[in-house]
Amino acid sequence: MKGGKLIVFSAPSGSGKTTIVRHLLEQEELNLEFSISATSREKRGDEIDGKDYYFLSTEAFKEKIRNNEFLEWEEVYRDNFYGTLKSEVERIWKSGKHVIFDIDVSGGLRIKRKFPVETLAIFVKPPSIDELKIRLKKRETENADKINMRIAKASAELATAPLFDEVVVNDDLDKALNESYDLVKVFIDSEPKREDT
Repeated sequence: MKGGKLIVFSAPSGSGKTTIVRHLLEQEELNLEFSISATSREKRGDEIDGKDYYFLSTEAFKEKIRNNEFLEWEEVYRDNFYGTLKSEVERIWKSGKHVIFDIDVSGGLRIKRKFPVETLAIFVKPPSIDELKIRLKKRETENADKINMRIAKASAELATAPLFDEVVVNDDLDKALNESYDLVKVFIDSEPKREDT
């Protein structure tokens, strides 16, 4: 697998990474395309298969794991899988674009480990855990138990921030958008440092 660059955005749920990724996708000069993740979870609201996610049954997901079809995957909660299909990255690279990911922390770090030179891994940090809780409640997509589960997971995820190339604190959205844009632009415009040269 070889091609363009890989831009990873990871963060605890509710940090605003999806908003940042959507903004960057609108900037045509960056030449980005969104990597659609595969998941075994149920659709939420008006999500569309092949646009928001590739929705697979748990069995179909496990079959793809056995066939080594994933760049990275994780069982986030019991029988609740998320992953990046190799075919998705190849599809985007073939179209001449760079790949941008909106994925969880461990998935983001796995991609960085597999493609250390081609990947820019950015961690989006919420101002605080309390603010995160407020944002998750405002979404009104999950019950209190699920929110508490996400908050518990967020504390562990925040500890991984130093493993990323860059950390963007999202306490002011405009500032976070500008900072993210600058980081991505500089990385895309730079020549990759090949280890073998």
